[in-house]
Amino acid sequence: MANTFKLKSKNNIGVSTVGIYTVPASTTTVIIGVTAANISGQGINVGIGISRGSNGDDISILKNVPIPQGSSLEIMQGNKIVVEASDTVTAKSDVNSTLDVALTIMEIT
Repeated sequence: MANTFKLKSKNNIGVSTVGIYTVPASTTTVIIGVTAANISGQGINVGIGISRGSNGDDISILKNVPIPQGSSLEIMQGNKIVVEASDTVTAKSDVNSTLDVALTIMEIT
């Protein structure tokens, strides 16, 4: 099994839920860290979640969490989450084009 560290990111996320990363087939991924940054001139509320593919057990990691103007939030802070093939890490903001997200992962293939 090969372990590969990667950074996945999306910028200017708005009110529509956006996929940050989808786990490829035959892969298990460990989420090591998630940083959400407010790039706007006002406070925003953000959501980070995991869409569980075909089983429908979508979950929220964060739901409507405020991030002040010009600030960032480290979500994992020492925890790890394992996601499986076809799972998607998602994000959204309550204001258009205000959120950048960086996701640090380790893929196990």
